[in-house]
Amino acid sequence: MFLRLPQVLNAAQLSSVRNALGSDQACWVDGRVTAGHQGAKVKRNQQLDQSSALARELADSLLGVIERNATFVSAVLPNHVYPPMFNRYDEGMHFAMHVDGSIRVLGRGQKLRTDLSVTVFLSPKDSYEGGELLVENDFGTERIKLDAGDMIIYSATARHQVTPVTNGVRLAAVFWVQSLVRGDYERQLLFELDQTIQHLTALETESESLVRLTAHYHGLLRLWSDT
Repeated sequence: MFLRLPQVLNAAQLSSVRNALGSDQACWVDGRVTAGHQGAKVKRNQQLDQSSALARELADSLLGVIERNATFVSAVLPNHVYPPMFNRYDEGMHFAMHVDGSIRVLGRGQKLRTDLSVTVFLSPKDSYEGGELLVENDFGTERIKLDAGDMIIYSATARHQVTPVTNGVRLAAVFWVQSLVRGDYERQLLFELDQTIQHLTALETESESLVRLTAHYHGLLRLWSDT
């Protein structure tokens, strides 16, 4: 899956997050504290201290907005979501090519399988140079630098990197999702089917056909779901 969702955060929400990240309460630490063995060798950025009250508050607020986004829910079918982490790339910082770990540990030892990686861009794209997210897929390499408030969702198995920031500051939030449906192909089919159902509903298509189509959707979800 490779999906861009525009303006997940509106201007007021973006301003609130950026003001908080620029405040005296924001405690930035070396981003390598949450990197695995491979990632620690190539990761050069800063991260909002996850144990801080501000980090927990911002993560809860961001998730509250995202989990009300109907397209996000339809696309990823979230089962468990790792709390968003907020990162900062100053001039010269980067995150070289790597692959996200397959398992993340939540509180109390609960483990989360990382099916999907998500980045929410927080800085206006013309406020910094460099800092592109490069994601490899079967068709080549996607170069991603989105508007503030936009989100990109991609498979957590993809090799990716953040190119060096050469000027300005790049702020973003990143997190991972364990989907109800493990397979990327099956999840994509369900997403397209759900989008079709919503489109036909808006056109007030004959109700019996919609009920049958919806039944097929839920039958496939029931078949493919891990829960």
